[in-house]
Amino acid sequence: MDRISDDERLTVLALAARAGGPADVEAFTRAVYPDVLRFLVYLTDAQSAEDLTQETFLRVLGSLPRFAGRASARTWLRAIARRVVVDRIRSAAARPVIADVPDWSTAAERSQSGGLPGPDDTVALDALLAEVPRDRRVAFVLTQIMGLPYTEAAELMECPVGTVRSRVARARGQLATSLLDAERAA
Repeated sequence: MDRISDDERLTVLALAARAGGPADVEAFTRAVYPDVLRFLVYLTDAQSAEDLTQETFLRVLGSLPRFAGRASARTWLRAIARRVVVDRIRSAAARPVIADVPDWSTAAERSQSGGLPGPDDTVALDALLAEVPRDRRVAFVLTQIMGLPYTEAAELMECPVGTVRSRVARARGQLATSLLDAERAA
């Protein structure tokens, strides 16, 4: 079965589940569960993916009555799953972490992998990204920060792949210019 007919099949199942009974909801859930789990493993890790999949399906089942089929069910599910991951990351970042060491500051600096942004870098990136127009920012975050392939980002954003590439390039240019301006000012 090719990808297009599989997407259509899943969308038909979603529309049936929206209007149908428990058996329709179960058929839809069984059909899409492995795809959602695989997507979340790709975005996070195998341990977190199972919990995030459950959370995703709680949201999916709550949103199912409003699913109109304007996008494929797969695209709709992935958008919900992506939001679940983003919400989990935001929630984890907002919680303080208690260190059981006398010099927690040094321990935190040593534990950070080389090349990864630290808290100060994240704040700076957030401030720079806030200045980027929403459509470019979304494309940049999906592809450059979350690591999605351009084709999947295009599906989620419901636009052509070329548009995603253009938005990412423009976002990169704007971020580079903003960074250079900030460095000159300092």
